[in-house]
Amino acid sequence: MRVAVTGVASGIGAAACKILKERGDEIVGFDLNEPPENIADNVDEFHKMNIADLSALPELIAGLSGNFDALLNIAGIPPRSQSDGANAGNEALVLVVNFFGLRKFTELMLEKLVDGAAIASLSSRAGSRWAENIDQVKEFMRLPETTNLQEYCGQNGIDPVRAYDLSKEAVVVWSMAKTEVLLKRDIRLNCVSPGGVSTPILEDFVEAFGAERVNRMTDRAGRSCLPEEAAGVAIFLISPESKWVKGYNIYTDGGAFAMITSDQLELSEFS
Repeated sequence: MRVAVTGVASGIGAAACKILKERGDEIVGFDLNEPPENIADNVDEFHKMNIADLSALPELIAGLSGNFDALLNIAGIPPRSQSDGANAGNEALVLVVNFFGLRKFTELMLEKLVDGAAIASLSSRAGSRWAENIDQVKEFMRLPETTNLQEYCGQNGIDPVRAYDLSKEAVVVWSMAKTEVLLKRDIRLNCVSPGGVSTPILEDFVEAFGAERVNRMTDRAGRSCLPEEAAGVAIFLISPESKWVKGYNIYTDGGAFAMITSDQLELSEFS
């Protein structure tokens, strides 16, 4: 397969490239940062991309040669703690990178994807409350891409943590909404929702969400998810073995979502 992968320079994206390369796929990678040499060896073609620069995406994608069999949307950023002076208040950037950029990149890439292609996007367990927050999610998804997101966040009390959750909720909701439209071309769109992942940005999540929130479910699950484990599920979702999986969101969190749901529904007596 010829696979487009965003976020290839580190973490889950880098792990995905390694797995894909080992199985003989061709990888076209995209990232704001140049991948280090050990990762670059797994990428056949690299394009520097700032996914937050929505106006630059059409020209970038129009310039790509050939077609693609699959797309892995892995690029994303964490919330930055408001106490982190240099990076405080990145809520607007979180929204544009994690959702607006992902959505626009995917919509533009549809012209490059062959019929029967598959797309897997990285969401998060942090987006699991999309149904409870559906009114806000839909309001956010309706915003024009020219919206001043910093102003929008200020008016709606959206801090970096809520922005992260909202962006991941929107990825899940948009993937479901898009599913039927893509059936005419037999293109599949699914999501992967890890919990905490052992990547360099895990500490950002600890600082933003708080150690108690991050560690509570990690401790119950036994450990954090490994990058290659999250990447493996994403790759499964673009592989022929999952061809009848469409519009679905798979939690890759060591059972944390199941444990949370069991707690909420008081299911312990049945365990």
